[in-house]
Formats: sequence, structure tokens, C-alpha cells
Amino acid sequence: MYEHLVVFKFNTNITPAKHQELLDQLLGFQDHIPGILDMSAGLNVTEETENIHGYTLGLRVTFDSLESLRAYGPHPLHQEFVKSLDGLLENVVVVDYPKI
Repeated sequence: MYEHLVVFKFNTNITPAKHQELLDQLLGFQDHIPGILDMSAGLNVTEETENIHGYTLGLRVTFDSLESLRAYGPHPLHQEFVKSLDGLLENVVVVDYPKI
């Protein structure tokens, strides 16, 4: 199994409604992209005041294999999501690792 972690930092133009739309889009992946065993996503509600750097949305996806993780990037639903970020995204951090 592999974990795929992503945190998103959006520019100031994003609205709460757009945040929710993107979150809903991400949560729909599990039922339509093969190899996803589990996932969670949500808006950052941390009470931390340091080291958050403006990241407002987090995603965790557990894949059944490295092959499924690799197939996720080019999957049409994922590509549609990536295109929907055009003009909204300031930065993104991605970490993939084998689940031990």
C-alpha cells in the first residue's frame, strides 16, 4: 500500500464555496478511481499559529499498490481536478510513501 498526501495553498481569490466544491470533487475520487482503498480530505481547522504557511486544504489517499498510485496522476478525473485549479493555486506539497 502507498500513502499519497497533498496540502494545497490557494491564492486570495478563492471563495469558501470554491473550497467546498474542490473538496467535494476530491472526495468523489474514491468511488471512481481504481486502486483507492481509503481517503480523507478536509479544510484546515488547525489552531496552530505557526508553521501553517497558508495551506488550507489537505488530502490523504491510500492506494493498494504503487501501480495504482502511478495510474492516479493521469486518470481523467484527477486531470479534470488539476485543470480546475488553474488560477487558484499558489503552492502545493505532495508526499508519497509506502505504508509500513
